[in-house]
Amino acid sequence: MEDRIFLSSPHMSGREEFYIHNAFETNWIAPLGPNVDAFETEMAEYVGMNGAAALSSGTAAIHIALQLLDVNRGDTVFCSSLTFIASANPIIYQGAEPVFIDSEPDTWNMSPQALEAALKEAENEGKLPKAVIVVNLYGQSAKMEEIVSLCDQYGVPVIEDAAESLGSSYKGRKSGTFGKFGIYSFNGNKIITTSGGGMLVSDDEEALRKARFLATQARDPAPHYQHSKLGFNYRMSNILAGIGRAQLEVLDERVAARRAVFERYTESLGVLEWVEFMPELEGTMSNRWLTAVTVDQERLGISPMDLINALAEENIEARPVWKPLHLQPLFKGAKYYPHEAACSVSDYLFATGLCLPSGSNMTVEEQIRVIRTVKKAVRSTLAV
Repeated sequence: MEDRIFLSSPHMSGREEFYIHNAFETNWIAPLGPNVDAFETEMAEYVGMNGAAALSSGTAAIHIALQLLDVNRGDTVFCSSLTFIASANPIIYQGAEPVFIDSEPDTWNMSPQALEAALKEAENEGKLPKAVIVVNLYGQSAKMEEIVSLCDQYGVPVIEDAAESLGSSYKGRKSGTFGKFGIYSFNGNKIITTSGGGMLVSDDEEALRKARFLATQARDPAPHYQHSKLGFNYRMSNILAGIGRAQLEVLDERVAARRAVFERYTESLGVLEWVEFMPELEGTMSNRWLTAVTVDQERLGISPMDLINALAEENIEARPVWKPLHLQPLFKGAKYYPHEAACSVSDYLFATGLCLPSGSNMTVEEQIRVIRTVKKAVRSTLAV
């Protein structure tokens, strides 16, 4: 059996140990410290926002954002349906009700058309959402101008879940900077990683001050431990922030590497009529965190799961496109707005899509092995 090829494995720069060693040398082992402060500053500068708060996960960042927007029991929050469940779980943490919005074909992200229908109906019912969580799937920005314009029209703040799109851009601005709050994730499989961690960014520095307060158990300024509000243990450690600083230094290199992986896939597989790659909207630049494709099962006679299994037999990890949240058992009965009355784009993408190995540390030889395995599986089907 050949060595395993992972979907998206961590890729260290070699500088991480410098920052970790510095934390040990100065005994900044407990949460917070100079690396946390510097990581927040450097991230805010990179994306062009006024400030940032380093947290324990992207999920924690979404949860804090909802807290800052005063989302409570009985409220509703609109959320992209085609995404990982962490985008919506914090809505439940707050006792609020998620309402799911379909994708559209140009970006695979939140449909402005479906969002507009949902906002109109909510206004007519006298219950506009407290927030809209829009996700940038697999590195591709949603149609943020249209989405933000719609939300502004109805006075609804936007939380931009850019967990998968750090390093991407939309019309000259960094992904994650269009909403009231932006969210990044540094999970082990993301384009840069702190092993676990996240970041909340905003131009509202007072809100970020409150975010840090809430994320540090909401401890009041007193010589003893006093708490007037419910807080959380959500801050990033000084050691992990050091890893993040080293990773941030090579972020643009990682984006270039992932885009090169995508281009090799399109050169080798794009000529096949049965496959279509996730599009890149004009005026945007995707970090291509994962190379995602759809397959024409009727013409090919093979399903995405068949391809995933064929790759698994060769010790290669691949994965289906996210199962839409409106189809998840946890959210059974939740309201859902499709792109069109008879067309649920996210259902179609889930049924036909898969993600190929896309790590920035993949060798060309490893990628050739993936491509060869895919073509072999297709040839065996077509020959039947």
